[in-house]
Amino acid sequence: MTTKENKKMNDYDMEQLIGQVLRYGVLISGSIAIIGGIWYLYQQGSGTPNYTTFNGEPAGYTSLTGILKGLAQGSASEIIQLGVLILIATPIIRIFFSLVSFIIEKDRLYIVITSIVLFIILFSMFAGLKV
Repeated sequence: MTTKENKKMNDYDMEQLIGQVLRYGVLISGSIAIIGGIWYLYQQGSGTPNYTTFNGEPAGYTSLTGILKGLAQGSASEIIQLGVLILIATPIIRIFFSLVSFIIEKDRLYIVITSIVLFIILFSMFAGLKV
């Protein structure tokens, strides 16, 4: 095989890997959210909600440490939130794998563009993070 055929084979393999990351990320996050929803109904499904007063979201939804603490306690809301967090992380992981692919290909233009996109997304997520 020539190096051109090897490059195409590597491109195809990387595209398949990226596709698998997206597919499994969505399946795993959906499964976790469904499990959390079922657990939520089991824990609190028999009560009647009070809609006369507004209650804001607790701290468990706004920080990663709060989600992890809620998971340790078996909280259904945090299990659902973990599913959402995995769903949000899935395209970010895809961008990371794309960056790795462009580094392997030594395509400098796409390395720069993908790095900028990844930096902007990560900066937007973690700039105002409260741990």
